[in-house]
Amino acid sequence: MDRETDTEFEVTEARSRSFASLVKLGVAFAVILVVGFVGGMTVNANTASKIFAKVPILGDGLDATPDESADLSSFWKAWNALDAQFVETHASSTLPGTKEKLWGAIAGLTASYGDPYTTFFPPAEAKVFQDDIKGNFGGVGMEIGIKDGVLIVIAPLKGTPADKAGFRSGDAIISIDGKSTEGLSSDEAVKLIRGEKGTTVTITIFRDAETIKIPVVRDTINVPTIDNSLDAKSGVYTIALYSFTANSGQLFSKALAEFRASGSDKLIIDLRGDPGGYLESAVQISSMFLPKGTTVVTEDYKGKQENIVHRSTGRGGVPEGTKVVILIDQGSASASEILAGALQDEKKATLVGTRSFGKGSVQELVDIDGGALKVTVARWLTPAGRSISDGGLTPDIKVERTKADYDAGKDPQKARAIEFLTTGK
Repeated sequence: MDRETDTEFEVTEARSRSFASLVKLGVAFAVILVVGFVGGMTVNANTASKIFAKVPILGDGLDATPDESADLSSFWKAWNALDAQFVETHASSTLPGTKEKLWGAIAGLTASYGDPYTTFFPPAEAKVFQDDIKGNFGGVGMEIGIKDGVLIVIAPLKGTPADKAGFRSGDAIISIDGKSTEGLSSDEAVKLIRGEKGTTVTITIFRDAETIKIPVVRDTINVPTIDNSLDAKSGVYTIALYSFTANSGQLFSKALAEFRASGSDKLIIDLRGDPGGYLESAVQISSMFLPKGTTVVTEDYKGKQENIVHRSTGRGGVPEGTKVVILIDQGSASASEILAGALQDEKKATLVGTRSFGKGSVQELVDIDGGALKVTVARWLTPAGRSISDGGLTPDIKVERTKADYDAGKDPQKARAIEFLTTGK
C-alpha cells in the first residue's frame, strides 16, 4: 500500500473480502483530523476517491428474508399506536415518514447490542463518508472514543491544535460547543467537533476533578509519524511512533538502520498516545523483531467464519542481543496494541507504563438502502490468545505519569525504561 498520508481522512469502514488488506478496520475511534479517522486505516484525498470506486460496501446478497420465528407483534403495536395517536406538541414538529421510522427502528436495534463500535448511520449521515473525501472542513487532531460509557480523549496527535491546546489522554469530554456529550457516540461527537478550517470549537473536559473549557481552532492536520534519537548519556536509542500510517513500516525500518549505526544495543519504542492505524504496518514492524511464521495477531470471528492469522514475514533488522522496552499508556490503541502485545507475548520486549486502551475489534460496513450499518465482526487476539478488547495490555512494569509530572515536564515512564535497559532491573 504505497500511498502518502500527509492529510488524513475518515474514509469508510467498509471492507470486502477481495480488498480486505486495504480497508481492514483495526480501530473504531474517531481521530478528528481534517475530517476524522475512524476505523484503523487512513488515506489521503488523492487516493480516497479511488478506494470508494473500487471497494463495494457489503450488503448486496445479504439475507433480507424475515425471521418468521421472531414475534414482532409488540413492535407493530407500538408502530400503529404512534401512527394513530401521536400529536405534535411543538409548531416545528414534523411527523416522520416510513423511512425515518425505519431508520429509527434500526438504530434502536443496533443500540440494543451494547457495543459502542456497532452503530447505524441513516442515509444523510452515511453521506458524510462521501463528504469527507472533499476535505472542505478541518479538525483538531485528536482521537476520541467511548470508554465505560464516557466520551474520552484517547490521544492528541503531536503538534496538532489539540496537542497545542493542552488535551491529554484520558480527558473526559463533557460538552462540545455547549452540547452535552451524554449518550453521544464517538461518530456523533466527530460531527460536532469538525468544521470549517479556521473556525473555533470549544470543548469542555473533566480532568482531575476539574472542569476545563478549551477553545480550539480547526485546521488541516498533518499527521506526524515517527521520531528517533539517541540519548548520549545512557546510550539508549528511542523510536517514537505517533501513528501507524501506510508508510510507517518503511519509516521504522529506516529508524532501525539509524539505531544500528548508533552502536546502541538498548532500544525504546514509544507508543504512548499512538491511536493505531494500518494493521499491515503493525505486522510489518512486528516482522522486524519476530521469526518468520510467528503469529502477530489473529482475527477471531468466534466461529462465524474461519479465523484469519497474520504472521511475521521475518524481515529482520534488529541486531541480536538488542534489549527492547515498549512504552504504552491509555492512549496506545489498536495497531499499537497489536505490536506491543505480539512482542510482549514472544518475550521480545518489556512493556513499561500504564494499561493500554483496549481497542481490539474489527468492523464492517453494511449497506442498508443508502444507510450504513457499522457492525463489529471479529476481535483481535495476541499470539498467546489474549483478547486486546478485554481491558487492554498490562505493562510488565507499571509507572504512572501524573499531572504534576506533565506540568513539570518530567517523564518518569521513560526514565524507568532507561533504568531497566541500563541496569536490567
